[in-house]
Amino acid sequence: MTATRYDRRMYAVMNDRRAAAMYATAGRRRLAVTAHVALTALGVGAWIGTVFGPGWGPALVVAGALLPWVLLTGVLNGSTRGLLELRGRMLDERQLVERDRVRALAHRITLWLLVAAAIGAGAYSTLTDTPLRAAVTPLLVGVLAAHWMMPLWVAALRVQDELVDIDDEFAEAS
Repeated sequence: MTATRYDRRMYAVMNDRRAAAMYATAGRRRLAVTAHVALTALGVGAWIGTVFGPGWGPALVVAGALLPWVLLTGVLNGSTRGLLELRGRMLDERQLVERDRVRALAHRITLWLLVAAAIGAGAYSTLTDTPLRAAVTPLLVGVLAAHWMMPLWVAALRVQDELVDIDDEFAEAS
């Protein structure tokens, strides 16, 4: 199957190196993933507070967290060169294998999150003498968000630093 105009455009966007300094090193990628996890947790928590709690204050938190979250999502997608966003026909064999590895690892991590969530919901219900359904819905929303984002987080953490050409570095220094 040939690449469509959409495929070529997405490939160009995902491989744009203008923001590469933001994710050039493993430390920067870890920082970006940590910030993205925190913003995801903040946004999901505020959304749960908006839907299941009183008042509209949490909705303002969701709105405030959205733009930096979107920008960080772009940084993480750029760091992986679109590994999870591009269609399979735009990836080479090595990238397809890496995407499968990332998804498998993210699936295992999410499985353990689900186990912990089930145990936590049961413990919460038992310890507080609250009906289980009061804890399950918000907890499921949180785990769903983690399940959705986990492949991106795992992929960004697994990216290797790009090799720097010594001749290019020498030419820039002189």
